[in-house]
Amino acid sequence: MKKDIVGLIFTGERMDQLRDLTRTRAVAALPMLGRYRMIDFLMASMIHSGMHNIGIIMQKNYHSLMDHLGSGREWDMHGKRSGMTILPPYMSRENYGVYEGLLDALHSNLSFLRRSTERYIAVCDSYILYNTDYEKMLDEHLAKSADITLLYSKHKNARRNGSGVYLEIDGEGKIKQLEIAPGIPRYENTYLASFIMRRELLIDMVDRAVSSGHHHFTRELLIQVLRENYYKIYGYECKDKVWVLDSVDSYFKTNLDFLDSDNRGRIFDRKRPVWTKLRDEMPALYAKGASVSNSLIADGCVIEGQVENSILFRGVSIKKGAVVKNSIIMQDAFIQRNVEVQNCILDKQVIVRENVRLVSSPTYPIVIAKNSTI
Repeated sequence: MKKDIVGLIFTGERMDQLRDLTRTRAVAALPMLGRYRMIDFLMASMIHSGMHNIGIIMQKNYHSLMDHLGSGREWDMHGKRSGMTILPPYMSRENYGVYEGLLDALHSNLSFLRRSTERYIAVCDSYILYNTDYEKMLDEHLAKSADITLLYSKHKNARRNGSGVYLEIDGEGKIKQLEIAPGIPRYENTYLASFIMRRELLIDMVDRAVSSGHHHFTRELLIQVLRENYYKIYGYECKDKVWVLDSVDSYFKTNLDFLDSDNRGRIFDRKRPVWTKLRDEMPALYAKGASVSNSLIADGCVIEGQVENSILFRGVSIKKGAVVKNSIIMQDAFIQRNVEVQNCILDKQVIVRENVRLVSSPTYPIVIAKNSTI
């Protein structure tokens, strides 16, 4: 059932901490769990919450994300009057396609906000993986007569010393104070870079903030709104587990976390499926003598060697005598004979030649860039 709410996904800027993983792609385009991209999970949450109008704000390095999303057909978001709207960056001599912050991005896409007819809007960033129901969040927003409702988590996995946004919340759920990137967070409530508010109110706030020279939604706009104490700002807790992808280490651990069936059950629900771009492939082929344990193997893989505690994306080939442990091997990678790969992330179309050893610590995985030959 269609709800009176429009979705908006900010695909985020390139994070330097993710190194080669985001050198040529947006964070929202990060490959996940064998066949998905980060944006698939964000889209699924919004679609299952009744949103049939979703805008996607692009930034620099957005071509792989555009290719993945296509017309939106796989998500049934390609209608004439509603569906998915790609919002490419506004580029000029002064602007090279990178917004200074979410506030800049919203201001550059005010035409989409004004063109939408829904009364409410849900906005999210794309570097946090979680499963939430925006419909329930909107119900609570309305029940409390809130002006802004921020999504937050108490889960320790979301906390970071020296980064993140943390909320002081009173007994009624009202937000009293924000702290941004503290050395040690005082509050247990981590803001998940997602909020709901009235669409017209957001347009008005963005216009006023930008005319005052502001660029950042949280650091400048929200802080000022809280200080003025004119609007009612509440929190809505995401009670399930949360994963923050803000470093190579966190990306590595997040993917391997889903080798645990309990964690997969938190994100994948038969009643709330996650869709992705289709790629017609044969089922994975396990040759005689192959050994596979506790791994996610996508379609199109050919395995002749040994795979353990790993995630293999579509079309990966593991030759005889090769051993892959605790690693993420992305699409169409080719691991030749007698290779050892342990605690590594191999990007798309990487070739590892015979007898090569790539072994690292699980706390500092090796990243091999896309199209490399080792």
